[in-house]
Amino acid sequence: MSNLIPPHGGKGLTCCLLEGAELEAEKKKAQGLKKVPISPRVKGDLIMIGIGGFSPLTGFMTRADWKGVCDNFLLADGTFWPVPVTLDASKEDADAIKKGDEIALIDPGSNEIMATMKVTEKYEMAEADKRYECEKVFMGEGTATPKEFWDIAEKDHPGVQMVMKQKAFNLAGPVKVLSEAEYPTKYAGIYHRPEQSRKIFEERGWREIAALQLRNPMHRSHEYLCKIAVEVCDGVYIHSLVGNLKPGDIPAEVRVRCIDVLVKNYFVEKNVVQGGYPLDMRYAGPREALLHATFRQNYGCSRMIIGRDHAGVGDFYGMFEAQTIFDKIPKPKEPGKALLCTPLKIDWTFYCHKCDGMASLRTCPHSKQDRVLLSGTMLRKGLSEGTPIPDHFGREEVLAILREYYAGLTEKVEVKLHGAATGQTQK
Repeated sequence: MSNLIPPHGGKGLTCCLLEGAELEAEKKKAQGLKKVPISPRVKGDLIMIGIGGFSPLTGFMTRADWKGVCDNFLLADGTFWPVPVTLDASKEDADAIKKGDEIALIDPGSNEIMATMKVTEKYEMAEADKRYECEKVFMGEGTATPKEFWDIAEKDHPGVQMVMKQKAFNLAGPVKVLSEAEYPTKYAGIYHRPEQSRKIFEERGWREIAALQLRNPMHRSHEYLCKIAVEVCDGVYIHSLVGNLKPGDIPAEVRVRCIDVLVKNYFVEKNVVQGGYPLDMRYAGPREALLHATFRQNYGCSRMIIGRDHAGVGDFYGMFEAQTIFDKIPKPKEPGKALLCTPLKIDWTFYCHKCDGMASLRTCPHSKQDRVLLSGTMLRKGLSEGTPIPDHFGREEVLAILREYYAGLTEKVEVKLHGAATGQTQK
């Protein structure tokens, strides 16, 4: 009997990844099926469905699921779920597919067949539907009205751009996943299936585990958040996104090296596990914070560290909107259908010269002139432009790895600063 938090949905880990003879037979069958290309985001979602990371999902959402998630954070069966997980297809492909057909889902980048799927429904996604999804999923407290949101979203919000570029139809139905793509080999020892992270936690005798979401290299604020979590939980799971990011973000292999050196030199290693997962960022702010907690529950984590502007982009979201949203979501009464992974809410953290150490707005009485404001955006901008990084911003061992990476770039993307990153919103 496991002492860990149960997987989300009340059905255990719902894994759709085939193995052995069943895998080989399905691969052979897939060769004769109609092939439908998938986007990088769908590829990551598909792998998470395969390995049980998206339990209880066993396929892509119906229109009823999509609408319920957008409107009420609930699947059609009443299970909590915070963001749509859908498969888009062109009109030409959708016209050639009827209900009940089996299709093969192919990654255009590698030409690999990633999965087979039985189509139970196809539904059109008009521009109005896509805009509706964007307003429900991506519009936060940083924009007061839909007009204000749309004035900047299509130009500056990568998640909105992704949804608006989706094809004309969605296909729904259960999947049989045939591959985890490059992740098990490219990130060997880092990439985990939920069953693997759960096994590690159980072997260590952990019960309460806090997850840290990472898409940036670890700076002093991340380090501090982890150490707070270690103090109040049995251990911390530093869980990095190894899927696709927006232009200008730092690639996963560089971030993994940074975490390695930081854990080795500044943590009690037995209290930390590093892992990676294959999703693309959606930049959905509060909704994505909920998604991160949902699938971390499947990985065995009972707490989700939520700091300032979690999974945000620009000034689209309120500073701590990703924390307060946890207090507003529905709590289904049916066993297993509610989100059980709870937020570890931590205030804005920074290095304070007068405190002579890391602190937060809850613990530091000094002015912002005494503080070294920490953000991944500011770090990337400084490194990209070759400007000096302030003392106490990051550990020197980490900064050395990042400087080496930036020195090797032939093309650099402009990094825009927003209010939260510059500290303009801090008192």
